[in-house]
Amino acid sequence: MDRMKETMSMGGAGVGVSVGRLFVLLLAVLAALCGPVSANFREREKQIIDEIIGPGNYDKRIRPAGANDTGPAVVHINIMIRNVQTISDVKMEYSIQITFREQWTDQRLTFDNMQGRIQYLTLTETDMVWMPDLFFKNEKEGHFHNIILPNLYIRIYPDGGVLYSIRISLTLSCPMDLKLFPLDRQQCQLLMASYGWTTEDLVFLWKDVEPVQVTKNLHLPRFTLEKFITDYCNSKTNTGEYSCLRVDLVFKREFSYYLIQYYIPCCMLVIVSWVSFWLDQNAVPARVSLGVTTLLTMSTQTSSINNTLPPVSYTKAIDVWTGVCLTFVFGALLEFALVNYASRSDKHREKLKEKLKEHKKQWEMEHAAALEAALQEAGEDGHTFGMPATPTRPRRLKDLLLAKMKPLVSRHNGGMGGDKRPCEIHLTAPRQNCCRTWLSKFPTRSKRIDVISRITFPIVFAFFNMAYWSTYLFTEEEEGKE
Repeated sequence: MDRMKETMSMGGAGVGVSVGRLFVLLLAVLAALCGPVSANFREREKQIIDEIIGPGNYDKRIRPAGANDTGPAVVHINIMIRNVQTISDVKMEYSIQITFREQWTDQRLTFDNMQGRIQYLTLTETDMVWMPDLFFKNEKEGHFHNIILPNLYIRIYPDGGVLYSIRISLTLSCPMDLKLFPLDRQQCQLLMASYGWTTEDLVFLWKDVEPVQVTKNLHLPRFTLEKFITDYCNSKTNTGEYSCLRVDLVFKREFSYYLIQYYIPCCMLVIVSWVSFWLDQNAVPARVSLGVTTLLTMSTQTSSINNTLPPVSYTKAIDVWTGVCLTFVFGALLEFALVNYASRSDKHREKLKEKLKEHKKQWEMEHAAALEAALQEAGEDGHTFGMPATPTRPRRLKDLLLAKMKPLVSRHNGGMGGDKRPCEIHLTAPRQNCCRTWLSKFPTRSKRIDVISRITFPIVFAFFNMAYWSTYLFTEEEEGKE
């Protein structure tokens, strides 16, 4: 019995050892199946790269063949606008950051994808394969991004397709038409062309789907990217025809900034200049200081606006506004000069009227004294000589009165007593004129000028605003439809 138990225990131990060995063998098989395959997969990618772009297999100086090994190489272009940093009106340029992508097919780069296990090969060096000689025609400055590593890659697909992607920051020229500034739209171009390969060897085409992409929440400080238009711009020179792509970026200027900074302050300065119309005409220091201050402030505002814009040969919309506002402020200052002149003229006329009144009063007194003296002389003459009343006596009395009054009349008429033209009197029905009736309430011409200016200046400025905004806003809408 003891022998049988010992035999059974030894058999159980043998079975346990066999199961353990089988488990270890299974693990070894799995390691052999998985580990080497993964290592061989990476090793295979290295071998493929060495095979397709090795020194003896690939020459990057030769461009890839076109369709059916004939015709030019076709490169499809796609860009993504990441950021528009600045748009300078003075320099007429804009800075933009893009992701630039090129896709083409190079049959020399085909490889076995190991039944779909290798989707593409990635390279980080551009000098290993042939590259299109594309350049930006309207570039002023540009740089690549190398933090932390160069922001670029090249993908090679099993069918020979090549994708090149790089992040670039560019400063590009943008000729602007500022006739409607600040109610304008600017169309800035991005031009890409081949530098050395003609259309017989290389052709650039826009990608069929989404040739231009714009990042979400693209924010510009004073503009809005309204739309973009893709087109072709092949150029012909003495050395041949070169392929060219163009994208037009249409930027609409945000008007709210200019309304607050330019238009409202200018309008307020014009209104402040009208305050002088309500001041007393004798308050010369107040009216002069107000007119000169508003004029200088308006001139400074105009200069600050012009400093933010390039000197151009045509008139801009903001020039019309500032010019008219400056004219109104200057007109208010001239109006005070006219009022001051009219006030001094009114004072001079008042003095003349007072002198005439005094002269008339003195003449009347002399006339009364002469008449009284003539009457006394006539009475004494008749009483002295005791002449009876005869028809010749009244005639003599009349002659005496005329002799006494003749020097007074000639003095009153200013020495022009020889004018014997009859006095004509014309009686006409008076015409009712409401404006003259209303102006007659103000006795002096200077006051009338102030009152007329209080009404005329605001009305003319209101009509100017109606004409200005209707003209330029209508022109802006027409330009937007184009």
